Parts: sequence; C-alpha cells; structure tokens
Amino acid sequence: SASSELAVDHTMWTQRLIEEPVKWTTGELTKVETGQAKSEGKGDAVQIESPTPGASFTVTCEVRVLAGRVTALKIECADAGQSGSARWLDVHVTSGQQALKLRAVESADSLAAAEITKTLDGAKQTFANVSPSESKPVAGVFELAEPVTSNGPIDLRFVIDVGYGSGPMLWRIATTGTAVDLLAPTAILAIAKKAPAMLTSPEKKRLADYRAQQSPAWRAINDRITVLTQEKDALDRAVQTTLVMEEQPQPRKTFVLMRGAYDKPGDEVTAATPAILPALGADQPRNRLGLARWLVDPGNPLPARVIVNRFWQSIFGTGLVKTSEDFGAQGEAPSHPELLDWLASEFVRSGWDVKAMMKLLVTSATYRQSSRLTTVLHERDPENRLLARGPRFRLPAEFVRDQALASSGLLVESIGGPSVKPYHPPGLYEQVVAGSSAGTYVQGKGDDLHRRSLYTYWKRSVPNPAMLLFDAPFREACTLRRPRTNTPLQALNLMNDPTYVEASRFLAQRMMREGGADVDARLTHGFRLLLARQPKPAELAVLRAAYERAHADFANDRDAAKALLSVGEATTDVKLDSTELAAFTAVASTMLNLDEAVTKQ
Repeated sequence: SASSELAVDHTMWTQRLIEEPVKWTTGELTKVETGQAKSEGKGDAVQIESPTPGASFTVTCEVRVLAGRVTALKIECADAGQSGSARWLDVHVTSGQQALKLRAVESADSLAAAEITKTLDGAKQTFANVSPSESKPVAGVFELAEPVTSNGPIDLRFVIDVGYGSGPMLWRIATTGTAVDLLAPTAILAIAKKAPAMLTSPEKKRLADYRAQQSPAWRAINDRITVLTQEKDALDRAVQTTLVMEEQPQPRKTFVLMRGAYDKPGDEVTAATPAILPALGADQPRNRLGLARWLVDPGNPLPARVIVNRFWQSIFGTGLVKTSEDFGAQGEAPSHPELLDWLASEFVRSGWDVKAMMKLLVTSATYRQSSRLTTVLHERDPENRLLARGPRFRLPAEFVRDQALASSGLLVESIGGPSVKPYHPPGLYEQVVAGSSAGTYVQGKGDDLHRRSLYTYWKRSVPNPAMLLFDAPFREACTLRRPRTNTPLQALNLMNDPTYVEASRFLAQRMMREGGADVDARLTHGFRLLLARQPKPAELAVLRAAYERAHADFANDRDAAKALLSVGEATTDVKLDSTELAAFTAVASTMLNLDEAVTKQ
C-alpha cells in the first residue's frame, strides 16, 4: 500500500542520514574581485574587508571544483579577529554561460533556509545577516535545481552583493556531490540518530514533516505558491492607490478636553471658522468641502495674501511679510501693505492663475532692477526691504544642483514619474537606517542620476547630504522660510561631490566641442553657458592661467587625469584628448564654484 511504501522510504531515508554524512570540499579560488573592498588570500580562503563601515560592495569569485558532480554549494564567512559583519543582499552563480537555479536549504549549522531565501529574491531590501563569532563561522547553503556534472574540473562563478559591511571576514566556498535529500539541519540529524523507540510523538511528526517537504510534489506546490505570490504582489504594485476619506453620515460629537485629558470632556463644540475671519456661508456644508470653498472665497482676505507673499519670497528672497510662516500677531507687518493687497486681489481676479502671477512679478520694473549694492543703499536698507535694487541671494539647494546639470547638458528634463536615487555617500544611508526594511541605498542608473532635484528620493532621517549643506530642510516639519548659510563645506561639496565633478567633466566636453578651436574661445563658451555673460579680460586671464597649470599637471600625471575623468557613471567622448579634457574639467569645476554661479542676482 501507499502508506507502507512511505514508511519504508522514511525508514531508509533516516538510515541514510546517519550512515551518509554530507562531505563538503573547499573549492580553489582562482580569481577574486571585490571592488573597493580590500582582499587578501589566506590559504583556501580570502580575507575581505569593507572599505568603510556600512559600505556596500560586490564580491566576485571564480572557484574550481575537482569533483565531477556538484549538487549543493556553501558560502562561509569566518571571523578574522576583528568582529566583521555584513549583509548578503543577492547571490548569483553561473557555470560557464549558464546561470544556475538555486534553492535555499539548511544543512547542519548553516543559516536557516528562510534567511538564505532573502538572497535569491532579487530585492535589495531583503538580506541575510552575517555576523560570525570567534568560534562559529556563518554559512549559507544552496541546493542546485539541476546537478552540475563534468568529466573534469568544474568552474563556477559567484557574484555576491554585500551591504553594510564592517571589518574583515574570511570567505570560503565549498561544494558537495551528496544527494540533496541528505542536507538537513542539526536538529533533524539529532532526531534521526535516536532509536525509533526513544522518539516522542512531536519528534516523529517533525521528522516526517521534514521528509515530506523534500518530496517533488510538495516542492512543486510550494514553488507554485511562491510564483503566484510574486505575481499577486506585482499586480498590487501596478495598481495606483491613494488615500480616500469620506464624511460620516452623522458627524461624531466633539468636546473640549479638560486639560487635554481624553476622559474628561467639557463643552461640546461644532465645526466653524475663526471669528476674526469671515464666517462660513450658511449654505455651505460643515465639512472639508465647505472649508475648501471658504478658503478660496473672494471675501476671505487671508489665503490669497499668504500665497502671493510666498511667490514674492521665491522671486525676491524675502516676502513682503518677512515671516511668511506667520501672518498672526507674532508675525512681522508687511513692508508694503497696499502692494500685498493689490497682488492678492489680482491673484483672485485672475482665477488663482499661478503662471500669470509669476509672469507679473518677473516682468515688473522692481524685479528687473540691477542688484548692485552701493554704499548708500547698504547704509539705508541693508536687507532691501524698500526694494531699491534687484534681488540678490544664494540659490536654494535644488537650484544649485539643477543649474550645474543644466549648464553641463546632463539635466534630464522629463516631467513626472517616481522618485530617483542620485549619487549618495557610500555607507551613510545604511548606518542610519540599519534594521529597517529599506536598509540599503540602491543608487539609480542612467537618467535617474540626472533628473531634476525635485524628484530626488528623500528619507527624513537621511536626507540628501549635498542638499543639506545648502540649507535644504530635513522635512520633519513644514519649512516655509529656509535659512541661508555660507560655509567652507559648500565649496568643498561643489569641488568633490560626484554630481558636480561629473557636471564639470561634461561642461568641459561642451567647451571643447562647441567652443571653437582655441583655449580662450572654449573658456568663454563655458563661462557664458554657466553665467550667461561674457567674461571680462581679467577674468579670462585667470581662467587661462588655471587651464595652463592644470594642463601641465595632467600632462605629467596621466593617472591623475584618468582618475578625474572616471568620476561619475556618464561617459564622455573617448575621442577627446584626455589631458585637455581633464584640464578643462578642472577649470569648469572652478567656474561652478564661483559665487556668481550659485547666487541669484
């Protein structure tokens, strides 16, 4: 009968677990590449050390196996004496040109299969934690869907994406040709070694369940469930969702809470608008729709004034009401109250047309004044509240980045779409968000690196550090008025951040391609692209001298030129002379660092 056959199979399998222990053979590491991480051969292992705490890198190993059959693989990390740790993000293995299909399993004291499965799902947000101790290495075991066989040595290539690396670890890779049904965790092996008469009912069930999970039928069903779950998740992600609120048929009663205590209600209150402002119309519902209509009612004096004041602040640097975040009793009175009134009424009259209002502001005689500051004006009106000159202030963080990308020709002007992840200091994100579901910053590729700053992915606990240097807020609270600072770190960022170094390289390429044949013409073209004016003779002389110094330095040190031109993922024209391109890149970097380049005036 079927039950008796299962019993015989179970008995034979249990006996094989005892008599045929799994034998692992450490492979010969023929080639190891670790990117920025340090690596050093240590006998049959390689010691790999993270370049910085929390860094991400990729380990690529080529392993030669002398055995003619491989059914499972084991990646092992051992302590190297300094408490190293890491996260395995993704694991891929190929034999020749064929990608091997892997299944996570547990063998002896290896990591649990559920943990190792996270390295096979292709998602950077899931990972297996690897923290070996002095006495116990950490191993992950992978069963091959189809054994690899050969009459000679077998060459395997491992690509392991590592995140949040810290300290050194000894890496080994081993293989086995043992039948995969003998790969079992220590707990199962311990139960199998007991005499049948000594087994408890829970142990018998656990042993039988484990054996059943290895059957082809069970695995086929489990694989199908996995595929269907992934398809369902993909469909869920494809459907656009939004939060929807609906008014209750009968609004709940609301009370003043005495001293804020939820269990001590006071007088009952109903929805209404502030008494100092126009009342909500009797024909309007007392809900969110009624509030929205009240906000844009022409008889409401506040919203239009608040909005046009923010437009004025964005154009002139300071609002007509300086405290744009506070129009109340604690705020500052408007410098030109009649002008604020007129702009507000004009905004309402135009149908709340934002483009028309912005056009009105930038075509005004007030805006088109020179921003030159004379001694007399500085003494009488240092903050330009009387508007006797044009606006002059440091550009916001997003504008600084977008201007560099635009002048270099790298800016991607497409509108809409999901957030993107441009260049980010390696390891910083991982250090702050360790332990969260999105614990790894996966840098974008291609156009994602050069989208407008509006689309930059933002996490409040780890905002873009380059933008923070230029006073972008953390966004933990609403910020209507940003401070403006001037620090050496800003200049350091403009000279070293990959975004600006890459932009300098492409600005240099435009200078060489579009600027003409001689150095002065090229420097003038780059100057105009960035500052929208011709350089003065003295300015051009300084730039020419800087170019000649850089050209001489790079001509004597081609490696330095190559290193400078390798910053950033976008590639420049390989036909351009590398020494000239590096020299123009150095000058372009100087131009991007000019006060005039980051200042609206």
